[in-house]
Amino acid sequence: MRTLIVEDEMLLALELESEVEASGHQVIGVASDFAEAVKLVDDAMPEFAFVDIQLRDGPTGIDIGRHLASKGIPFIFVSGNLKRIPHDFVGAVGAIEKPYTVNGLQNALSYVHELLAGAGSPVPPPSLIVLNTTAPAEHESGAERNSVAAG
Repeated sequence: MRTLIVEDEMLLALELESEVEASGHQVIGVASDFAEAVKLVDDAMPEFAFVDIQLRDGPTGIDIGRHLASKGIPFIFVSGNLKRIPHDFVGAVGAIEKPYTVNGLQNALSYVHELLAGAGSPVPPPSLIVLNTTAPAEHESGAERNSVAAG
């Protein structure tokens, strides 16, 4: 899976890149702000992305998520502050809370890979917080998300 990483903390970006590659996927680029991310999305057309919310130029990860969603590219938010994610997840597959575990990250990657491969309806791993699509949007609250602790 051709993966984009949007993360402004270089040590975290390098760690994430290493884990993505160790899982057998290709990292097509690392962006630390909105302009870099949009350029990589438009030029390299990743198949998937990990997106931090707070970047070098502020909380622009949400806007990057909207851009990815408009192009039909699945993504997962990776953030230390999941409360910043809008209730509709702006089209994200889900979210992983920092600090995450290597196992949790790899399980989320496997889940996304299964989704993209059309493997039916895989069960989200405990490390991945997903939008509860069974609750009506007007009644949805943060408590109705799959908020199992990162594993």
